[in-house]
Amino acid sequence: MSKQLAISLSQASDAGPKTDNEDFFGAYIPEDSTLESKGLTIAIADGMSGSDGGKEASQMSVRMFLDDYYSTSESWSVKKAVTKVMSAMNTWLYSQGQKQYDSAKGMVTTFTAIVIKSQTLHMFHIGDSRLYRLRKGEFEQLTHDHRILISKGQEFLSRALGIDTKLNIDYRSIAVEQNDIYFLSTDGVHDFVGDTELQELIEAPNIIFEDIADSIVSAAKANQSDDNITCQLLRLDTLPTANKKEIYEKLTRLPFPPDLQGGNILDGFKIVRELQASSRSQVYLAKDMLSNPPRKVVIKTPSVNFEDDPGYIDRFLHEEWVGKRLKSEHLIKTYSPSRQRTFLYTVVEYISGQTLAQWIQDNPRPSLVQLRGTISQIAKGLRAMHRMEMIHQDLKPDNILLDENNTLKIIDFGSTKIAGLVEAQSILEHSLIAGTANYSAPEYFKGDSGTNRSDIYSIGVICYQMLTGKLPYGEIDPLKAHKKRFNYIPAKQHNPTVPRWIDGAIKKATHPDPEKRYALLSEFICDLSKPNQRLLVKEKTPLLQRNPLAFWQFVAGIELLLILYFLYTI
Repeated sequence: MSKQLAISLSQASDAGPKTDNEDFFGAYIPEDSTLESKGLTIAIADGMSGSDGGKEASQMSVRMFLDDYYSTSESWSVKKAVTKVMSAMNTWLYSQGQKQYDSAKGMVTTFTAIVIKSQTLHMFHIGDSRLYRLRKGEFEQLTHDHRILISKGQEFLSRALGIDTKLNIDYRSIAVEQNDIYFLSTDGVHDFVGDTELQELIEAPNIIFEDIADSIVSAAKANQSDDNITCQLLRLDTLPTANKKEIYEKLTRLPFPPDLQGGNILDGFKIVRELQASSRSQVYLAKDMLSNPPRKVVIKTPSVNFEDDPGYIDRFLHEEWVGKRLKSEHLIKTYSPSRQRTFLYTVVEYISGQTLAQWIQDNPRPSLVQLRGTISQIAKGLRAMHRMEMIHQDLKPDNILLDENNTLKIIDFGSTKIAGLVEAQSILEHSLIAGTANYSAPEYFKGDSGTNRSDIYSIGVICYQMLTGKLPYGEIDPLKAHKKRFNYIPAKQHNPTVPRWIDGAIKKATHPDPEKRYALLSEFICDLSKPNQRLLVKEKTPLLQRNPLAFWQFVAGIELLLILYFLYTI
C-alpha cells in the first residue's frame, strides 16, 4: 500500500504572568488531495512587546497564512506561494498599524511557519520565535533570532512582520526523515528553558506525545518565565511513498476509447470527423450535443499502443490538468468535464485556422510588423504560463494555432513543467528532453532543468525561422545534440533584408548560455520593436560570399608565395 504523510501534533499556549496572551499559533493538515499538492502547515507568532496591536497582529498573521496559502495556485512552488502571502500580510499589518495606531509599531509580530510537502520542509521565519529539529538524538535550532543587543538586558527586534513596508524573510528548505520532531516556540519558552532541558522534556519516557507541549509550558513557568508561553511539536510518523502499481491502477480506471468514426457518440459528444492521428493519440472534431446550441469541440484520445505505459497516461492527464488552470486568449482553452466520463479523453476548444508552421510556409518573407505581431502574441501566452510558474518546454510552430481572427493560441501542454508539481515526490519517470530538438534550449541536452529562459530560446528560434525559413543552428539530431557546438548563423546570410538590430535581438534570445539570454520576454519584444545599439551584430559573412574575386585573388597570392618559398629553399 502507498503511504500518505501522517503526523502527531502537540500544542499549548499560556499567558504566563501577563494578563493578556499576545502569542498565537495554528496548524492545518488537509484531509483531501490538497495534502499532496500543497502540504501541511504550522505557524506560530508573538506580538511584539510595545506594539499597540501586537495581539491582533499575531492572530491575523497566523490566520491569514493558514487561509491564504491554500488559496494560491497549485502550480506555484511553496516558496513563491508563501512569499506572496507573507508580503500581503506584511503590507496589511503595516497599513493597519498606521491607520489604527498612527505608528510603525502599531501591528507588529514575529512569525515562524513551516510547510511540509512530500518529503521536504519549507521554513519561513522573521523575528525571534524559533524552530528546532530533533533527529536521532540531535536537537538543533534551525532559525536565527533577529535581535539586536543594545546593552545587558536591552534588546530589540531588527526584523518583524508589519514593522516596515519592506519584508525580509528567512527561507530554507530541508529534506525530512521519518520520526523527525519539529519544535516551534516563542521567547517565553526558549529564553527560560535551555536546549538541553527542552530535549529532555521532548524525549521524556512514559509521556503521551500530545501532552509534551503542556509539560514544556509548565517547565517555562517553573523557570520564572516573564512572558507569554507558547510551543508546538510536530512528529513525522509516516512519510509519503508511492507505489507505482497503485498509481497506475488509479490512472487507468477509465478505459481507452476505441477508434472513433463520424457519427459515433461519446458521452454526449458526436464525432464529426478525425482531424489528426499519430502513433501517440487521435484528435477528433466533435459536437457537444448537451450544449445549447451544440458547440464544436476537439476531443483528444490516447493511443491503445500505450495502454500499459503509466508514464504516457500520466503525461496525457497532465496536459488536461495544466490546461484547466490557464487563462489567456493566447492559450487553448481546456474544458472541465461537465458529465461523467466513461473513457479516457480530453476536450478542448475548436479553432478553425492553421498552424504557425503552415503560415510560415505560405508567408516566407513576413514584414517586421507581422513578425512583431506574431511574436508578441506568443509572448503573451507564455507570460500567462510563466506567471503560474509553468514552462511550456515544447514551443514550436506546430504547437501554435492561428484562428480566423489572426489570434495566435499555444497548444499542447503535455511537456509543461510546473514548479508546484516538481516539488512533489515523482512516482513516474519521464524523458528529460520533453520538447522537439530543433526548438529545445541547449541546456536540456546537458541534463539541466528548464527555466523561463528556455522558453525564450524557443520563441527566438521561431522568430528566426519566420524571417529565414531556416534554423539558427541548423538541423539538430537529438541523439547527438549533447555534443553539438552551437555557433549562431546570422539571419542575414539567409535573408539579406533582415536588419542587423533584429538579428542581434534574435541572437541574444537564442544564445546557447541561458545566463546570456533575455531574462524577460518583455525585453525581447522591446528589442524587436526598436534598435538596441548594444546588440548590433557585426557582419561575419565569409569573404568568398561577399567578394568571390578578392577571395580567389587572395588564395592565388598565398599559393604564389608558397611556390616562391619552395623554389628559394631548394
